[in-house]
Amino acid sequence: MERIVILDFGAQYNQLIARRVREQGVFSELLPPMSSIDRIRGEGLSGIILSGSPDSVYAEDGRRCLPEIFELGVPVLGICYGMQLMTHMLGGKVEQAPVREYAGVKAHFEQSPLFSDMPDSTVWMSHNDMVTKAPDGFHVIASTDECPIAAIENTSKRLFAVQFHPEVAHTEYCAQFFKNFTRNICGCTGSWSPENLIDGIINDIRAQVGGRKVVAGLSGGVDSSVAAALVSKAVGDKLTCIFVDHGLLRKNEAEEVMHFYRENMRLNVIEVDAREYFLSQLAGVTEPEKKRKIIGESFVRVFEREAKKIGGAELLLQGTIYPDVIESGSGGASVIKSHHNVGGLPEKFGFELLEPLRPFFKDEVRAIGEALGMPKELVWRQPFPGPGLGIRILGDITEEKLNILRDSDWILRDEIKKAGMDREIWQYFTVFTGMRSVGVMGDSRTYDYAIGVRAVVSTDAMTVEFAEIPHKLLRKISNRIIAEVPHVNRVVYDITDKPPGTIEWE
Repeated sequence: MERIVILDFGAQYNQLIARRVREQGVFSELLPPMSSIDRIRGEGLSGIILSGSPDSVYAEDGRRCLPEIFELGVPVLGICYGMQLMTHMLGGKVEQAPVREYAGVKAHFEQSPLFSDMPDSTVWMSHNDMVTKAPDGFHVIASTDECPIAAIENTSKRLFAVQFHPEVAHTEYCAQFFKNFTRNICGCTGSWSPENLIDGIINDIRAQVGGRKVVAGLSGGVDSSVAAALVSKAVGDKLTCIFVDHGLLRKNEAEEVMHFYRENMRLNVIEVDAREYFLSQLAGVTEPEKKRKIIGESFVRVFEREAKKIGGAELLLQGTIYPDVIESGSGGASVIKSHHNVGGLPEKFGFELLEPLRPFFKDEVRAIGEALGMPKELVWRQPFPGPGLGIRILGDITEEKLNILRDSDWILRDEIKKAGMDREIWQYFTVFTGMRSVGVMGDSRTYDYAIGVRAVVSTDAMTVEFAEIPHKLLRKISNRIIAEVPHVNRVVYDITDKPPGTIEWE
């Protein structure tokens, strides 16, 4: 398999680099910057990308990579900090930029295989430092008004670097740039796709499982459902699924997903009512990361208990996907938030993990689900976090707050579906903000809760934009929530993109 390794120096744009490479039909993998040469070389290595970073290369604690990566015989591309690091390690000079750039700027490109079919155009700059002298053997191939050395190359050694961020959509020819690197420079054929890997995934599952039993935690979301479909196809009745009603589900969710699992997918599913247990564990807890870890550990404890009842399953199937891993602090990236199935697991528990979807983004998981013939209603179901409504209630969790949140969320989903926008919008939900405000209802003063509405568009959950819902529809949603949900007198709409925000509030 053709494979591009991205050495992750901690920038939050790094997941976008992985996405851009995969969009060209080439598998990409984020690795820590000081990974061993054997780990980097792996199987089918076609190229290496050095990512951006918040560090400075001349700082003592600036992150580094092994110098041997420049001698592996595959193309290496440095992006932003990656360009500065390549320059620094190969004898060039990096200094603080006289003018910091954080915007789209016009770039002039010289003739280079990296910029094939790319006219002078806008690129996205975000840097404090800059290259002031290229290493020996390198040529300058791009410039801007404020950055005379905006890109360099050494074609004989197949080393390339750019100061700008080609992975962000603000760079006009971002797709062409990655096509040039992956196809023209690295020589990849672009034949990779998640659908083409299904047979290989199933074989890998069979190899890991052997003759052992597997227990799967189903949440009702697409990730765990696709994972269960793959494992069921691979090992049949060795898989037992457990659907845990943890009391943090949306309105009518348990009934809907159990119908899909039993009637459509023919899975062996045990339904467990653990509402009282989870809510007792979460009582009085307000800190978001603590909530996630409690929910993650509680899931495992339930699985351990149920596994004993079904004859000692040794493997725990999880629907972990690549964004979960990245946001939980893989490679050199900062921890954004612990996902219950990554950073929220207890250190010791009685299962070996089985995670067949760990390398894939959300849209890739959906493609696998459709290729498996799963019900479209389940494949395209609203993304729902493992911790459920527990992280959509700011502050402590009570049954009253859950009821308010469920009812308001149901109204939002009902109106979005009626408007025909349920496939257009990636994710939409309400948030119990915990804030109270003064209002007037029926000529009387009220002092009740404010509900937040969040709706975003995306393809992979790594970057999102808020959905521009028509004002008339927003008004209808707000009026219904206030009229039909007790103790709510205000509705606010979240218009924050990701980054700088995240999809969830907690």
